[in-house]
Parts: sequence; C-alpha cells; structure tokens
Amino acid sequence: MNEDTAYFEHGADIGVIGRGARLEDAFIEAASAMFAIMAVPEQVEESLSVDIEFEENDVEFALVTWLNRLLAEARLHGAVFRRFELKRNGDTYQGRAIGCVWNPSIERGTEVKGATLTALSVQRDEAGWEARCIVDV
Repeated sequence: MNEDTAYFEHGADIGVIGRGARLEDAFIEAASAMFAIMAVPEQVEESLSVDIEFEENDVEFALVTWLNRLLAEARLHGAVFRRFELKRNGDTYQGRAIGCVWNPSIERGTEVKGATLTALSVQRDEAGWEARCIVDV
C-alpha cells in the first residue's frame, strides 16, 4: 500500500436474525427479516409463488445460499416476497417464496444486494435455532 491508498467506514450492511424451533423455521424468519428491509410485508400481495431447491451440507452456508437464492428469484421475477416455506431432508432443501411482482402500491425500503459470510452463525440451543448473517444493502 502507498500513501494514495486508503479505506473509509460506511454503513452499507444490516444484520438479520431468524429464530425458530426448527432450523427451517430460523431460516424462514431470517428470510422474512431480509425482505422486510425492502418492503412493508403487509403491503405485499400473495399472487406469485416461486419454488427453490438446493443442496448444502453446511448449515451456515445453507443459510447464505437460501437467502441469496431468494434474492436471485426476486430479481428474476421483478418480485418481492413476504411468506416462505422450507423443508429439509438431509442436505437437500426445498422451499417456496410467496409474494408478488413489484407494483406502485408497495412502499419501497432499502434494496438488499446479497447475504454475506460476515457474522454468519447458525446455532442450536435449548430454545431452538438461531440463524444470523449480514446482508449487503
């Protein structure tokens, strides 16, 4: 590095946390938290359903994969989601995102660009599961 190279702080990240009795419930809640950054969930109709399937043997990487696949599907369909379903069978995850195509009646929040490995944690305790990571906004 030389004197012309430097860094600065910025607030372009938000942490999301999902909790639930099952791992899948924690992932669903993390997805709900992430999409609530982008839109008011109560304003999102349930007129579009998208299936999502992936394989991942590491539960932490599975969280990031789940969230990023949801974002990719939202972009592909020009949509926003408000409700999620997820089933896990070993390393295979099968889910569904329910929402609608963006329309003028939905109040826009902050765009989420992607889920990151920063502060990534998926842990089980006596209360159930907690899934957390930082999303880039």
